Amino acid sequence: MPANKLYNMQGSVVGEVTLSDEVFGVEPNITAIHAAVKNHLANKRQGTQSALTRAEVRGGGAKPYRQKGTGRARQGSRSVPHYTHGGVAFAPKPRDYRYPLNKKLKRLALKSALSLKAAEDKIIVIDGLKMDEIKTKEFRAFLEACGVTGKALIVTPEKSDNVILSARNLPGVKTTFATLLNTYDIMDARTFVVDKAALPLIEEVYA
Repeated sequence: MPANKLYNMQGSVVGEVTLSDEVFGVEPNITAIHAAVKNHLANKRQGTQSALTRAEVRGGGAKPYRQKGTGRARQGSRSVPHYTHGGVAFAPKPRDYRYPLNKKLKRLALKSALSLKAAEDKIIVIDGLKMDEIKTKEFRAFLEACGVTGKALIVTPEKSDNVILSARNLPGVKTTFATLLNTYDIMDARTFVVDKAALPLIEEVYA
């Protein structure tokens, strides 16, 4: 079983915690991770892009000039794509980019992502991750004391407004709950910071 140092909010090592092999010790499946990340990004797309086709632009009903005798190429309409203010060929239209992903594949991808973080020693377990008040400066000091740099995903066992509001102004720092993890956020973060109390929930939900 993977073992991790247990830190307190001051950044001191206060013990050791054992991570579940079923969640943090599986053989990473890169294909599953790629599929889950691709699915997540596709589902986030708004799909609101739109342009006018030649049938939708104004004008174009009359022939611009006579067929012969002008020395110019023959033209039948001013709404054609190669004319200024003409319609767009194969114009993009609003569409839904969402598509489903197999539940087993999603679970495998998430466990693979967590196992990668554990193998890279990028998981930091905190003994009681909480804030008595909303203080971004104190939360930044806590992350620095634990050696967290760059992007980080902060995982708590349940909603904690003080933690969420203290972290939201820190660049690259995201907060989430143990039951709302996704592969994209785990892979996007450089460090996975988790409350010790959230580990049983993660292992219960995703094992």
